[in-house]
Parts: sequence; structure tokens; C-alpha cells
Amino acid sequence: MIFLKVVHKMPIIKTNVYIHAPINCCFDLARNVEAHTKTTLGTKEKAIGGVTSGLLNEGDIVTWEATHFWIRHKLTAKIIHMEYPYKFTDTMVRGIFKSFTHTHEFVEVNQNETIMIDIFEYRSPFGIVGNIADYLFLEKYMRKFLENRGKELKKLAENIQM
Repeated sequence: MIFLKVVHKMPIIKTNVYIHAPINCCFDLARNVEAHTKTTLGTKEKAIGGVTSGLLNEGDIVTWEATHFWIRHKLTAKIIHMEYPYKFTDTMVRGIFKSFTHTHEFVEVNQNETIMIDIFEYRSPFGIVGNIADYLFLEKYMRKFLENRGKELKKLAENIQM
């Protein structure tokens, strides 16, 4: 029965971070290429193609290079939807995943408090082998990656406000 669950599972990871900063600050940091690099130091992410600096906007494409599982990977994503300052969505154009969609949502609690919500839905490559990898370690790894990035973005946003 576990095998059947593994085969048909499509991970959706959702994380929330409470940030003491205005919604527009949080939104802009989340779509800022340099801030992305600062919040992913553990994987050494850097923009190497498309939009490589500044703020990403709807229609923009960026190619990231990063180290995951001791292997250098390239991934190209496109911003497919944006509602300033509440939501933007990017999707993989090319990369190691079979597909992914990452929605970044921002909820204003009051003028200096924001909840940032990440919803990451993906499909692993390699069919059943990829699904087994999800079950054994990949989903947990991706959740931790998103949580760590959220914590780092929170630090950036709250330090800007000081």
C-alpha cells in the first residue's frame, strides 16, 4: 500500500512566515534577484541568465544556478502572474524537475506586519523513481529549503525596517 501512495503522490509544500515589515517591502524582497541570492547562501544560488538583477516582474524569465545534493543544477523559471503586492507565481520553464509552480502570497496583518505564504507544487523527474525519492527525502529537503529561505527573507525585511 505504501508503494501505491508513493506512485500517485504529487507534493504540495506550504510554508508561512510572520514578518514585522510592510507588505510591499516583503513582496519586493521576495522578487528581488539579489535578495534571492542572499537568502539561499547554503545552495550558492545565482542568476546566470535572463533577468540577473533587480526586481522580477510578470513575464520575466531568470535562469538560476545552484548546488543541491552536491551537484550544480540550472533551472529557468518564468513569472507567470503578479498582483502587486499580494501575490506572484513562477513556473519552471527548464530544469531538473518534471514541473513546478511556486506561488508567493502576502497577507497584510497591519501596516508593519505581513504573513508570507509559499506554496510549492512540483513533480519529480524519473517517474516512479522520482516519486520514491519524494517519499524518502526530496519533499522534506524542499520544505526545509523553503523554510530556511523564508527565515532569511524575514531577517532581511526586518533589518531594513530598523
